[in-house]
Amino acid sequence: MQAVSADATGELAEVDRLLDKVREHLGVEAAWVSAFGSGELTIWAATGTIGTRSVPLGPGSDLLGSFCVRVLAGTLPEIVQDVRRHPVTRDLDGTRDLGIGSYASVPWRSPDGTTAGMLCCASRHPDPSLDQQAVRYLGLIADLISENMSGPLAVRRHSVATARAAVRSVLDRRAARTVFQPIVRLRDGATIGYEALARFDPGLFPAPDRAFAAAALCGLGVELELLTLRQSLGRLTDLPPGTFLAVNLSPEALLDGEILDALLAHAGPGLTVEVTEHAQVGDYDLLTDALDVLRRTGIRLSVDDAGAGFASLQHILRLRPDLIKLDISLVRDIDTDLVKAALARCLNDFAAQIGAALIAEGIESPAELARLRDLGVANGQGFHLARPAGLP
Repeated sequence: MQAVSADATGELAEVDRLLDKVREHLGVEAAWVSAFGSGELTIWAATGTIGTRSVPLGPGSDLLGSFCVRVLAGTLPEIVQDVRRHPVTRDLDGTRDLGIGSYASVPWRSPDGTTAGMLCCASRHPDPSLDQQAVRYLGLIADLISENMSGPLAVRRHSVATARAAVRSVLDRRAARTVFQPIVRLRDGATIGYEALARFDPGLFPAPDRAFAAAALCGLGVELELLTLRQSLGRLTDLPPGTFLAVNLSPEALLDGEILDALLAHAGPGLTVEVTEHAQVGDYDLLTDALDVLRRTGIRLSVDDAGAGFASLQHILRLRPDLIKLDISLVRDIDTDLVKAALARCLNDFAAQIGAALIAEGIESPAELARLRDLGVANGQGFHLARPAGLP
């Protein structure tokens, strides 16, 4: 997840403090602030609960939005002391599904005076104490909150909320599919394995890495990895005889119990776990312990993107993989770049010395393939060899 600046952290604390002030002063159960944009309501901050339910952060909050938009449209007053008796609110989904009994809201405005969102509060019970004095108090708090909704925090919260909505839609609909890219023995072109690659609706995520980045940003990274892992493992028995399946997992995912259970349920030499070098490892001891459990069942370990990323060879030295994948950046133009060729030769020799196999990623031309063969690299992937597709 992206780091939050000190200024943004201060803004976050201030918005939450103001919402707590609303709950304390008005005696309501929950308070939240929302913003309008791209045709939808986004709840950016909330404190308290309505009964046992937290106010949901993110866009597309239709239940609460049904109140807000009616206040702005003038079809609902700023205060409803008894939601279940009001002729408009008694039939709204939020009344039934969220159990709202009383409600108050006022708009907050951007620096140019445009209505940018709503400051709202609610409780499960009717509340006759909500009156015009409460509206004036909410208006004062809304002015203070608006000063904190135009800085880094606002940008970050919008990014997180947008990411959460998109990823959640994928998870709820299980809207991911799997393609398989062959891993080829370079000397004769025989397929020895397949790497499982996730694909998503291009309207949401034009590239798979954007989906996983969005999931990591909003705290749903492991959940998305679990979805795509289960889909990949479901095709394990469909592999051609004598080939293996490689699945990509982050270090964080490999410490998750459900991820480990899914892998162990399909344990054996036909399964390889790829750990990317780009992902930071917080605790190598925990990670190696988890990997040792998998490797004792026959599952092999591959380090992805070798030669790129922050960890360099230290990542390989700590994990002791069975397979090392040479990053595409070192394979591209290797036929004309003497430095890349020298590094590939060294990594190939190193892999042999530790009992691992080297796989060159991203082979895209006959010249690159020929050079890699000359260097003694045994295996490879790339569009020149085979594109990701369904299983044969």
